[in-house]
Amino acid sequence: MTFAAILSANRASGDSAGSLRASLHFAGQTLVEYQARQAVRAGADRVMILVGTITPALSQAVDRLSADGIAVALVRDMLSMVRDAPRDADTLLVADGAIIGQGYFDAMAGQEGDALLVTDDSRASAPFERIDAGQRWAGMARVGPDLLFNTLDMIGDWDLALTLVRAAVQAGARRVTVPQDDLMEGRVALVETQEQADLAAQAVLSHGPRQRRVRGAAEHYLLGPAARLISPALMRMQVPAMQVRIAAMALGAIALVPIELLWTGAGFCLLLLSLLMAETADRLDEMALRPLPVGWLAFVAPAFAVGGIALAGGGSTPAYLALMLAIIQLADRWNKVGSARPWAIFTPASALVPLLAASLAGALAPMIELAMLCAIASAGTMILSRRI
Repeated sequence: MTFAAILSANRASGDSAGSLRASLHFAGQTLVEYQARQAVRAGADRVMILVGTITPALSQAVDRLSADGIAVALVRDMLSMVRDAPRDADTLLVADGAIIGQGYFDAMAGQEGDALLVTDDSRASAPFERIDAGQRWAGMARVGPDLLFNTLDMIGDWDLALTLVRAAVQAGARRVTVPQDDLMEGRVALVETQEQADLAAQAVLSHGPRQRRVRGAAEHYLLGPAARLISPALMRMQVPAMQVRIAAMALGAIALVPIELLWTGAGFCLLLLSLLMAETADRLDEMALRPLPVGWLAFVAPAFAVGGIALAGGGSTPAYLALMLAIIQLADRWNKVGSARPWAIFTPASALVPLLAASLAGALAPMIELAMLCAIASAGTMILSRRI
């Protein structure tokens, strides 16, 4: 069953006058944008951002979400909320400035009827709103259409989020309790400043969801683990994934120069570094819950890699190898590898590793022949492992 999401975005942050908690930087975007992507990943089919004032940062966030195909709208008053809110589906409410792990979004999406995410009263939960003598609201609620519209009918000038929560408490909503460990470690938090958001990001993103894709051998065993080590530092420095991807393209182009000058080992090293940067850009997109590119942007760095392999040897075999690797790369990126295991997917990065070793040992020609056999075997494995 689908549901909608209401994100509160009208409380001021503690950093500077006029700034909003929703506009705090988190995972390479604004916090409210990240919350919207979390809700959509959990199953929301539309997102409503409840605002008091439409700021440039909020407008830009809506533009980016819309560009990724997410149905999102800014709502400034209760009349607009009554018009836009679904009357036949539940609504997921997220508090202003709430940072909550994806697992809790998924858990609340799986609930039926009214439900509240709560935490026991303690020093760690002090920033959250108290709902009774023993518990506080942990920043998320799921409410049915009856409860939502009954509340909207009598809301007046009251705070919608808190009024809905109190109504849900009075209605006996089911409660999902957040362990104290998640509060202490920052996986569930209510932030007011950029410093608090940065601290919470380290906890949330380190346990964030990963794309469950079968990857090539080198990507799975070498480049992927390295990218997971590099990407958190880049995320903390607010380096956009697109900048890393552009740098990977530029480095791949530069790598062709030493290969053309017969400095094959140096060129292969640069190509591997280029593919590592492209993999890091993918990881940054995953951490930000953005869809991975599957168009031409995703294939520029691998294209330079197969071009470098084609330039590295004489005769037609390197060109045929490059063509086979390009086909395998397309299948890997578009998830068309069947049930083949990572070690059986011979991508350009997988070929560069043995080719680099062979070039340093002066045995590049026989290694190209062996790599061609590996590419043929890999393509055959992917074809034969596809379910009919």
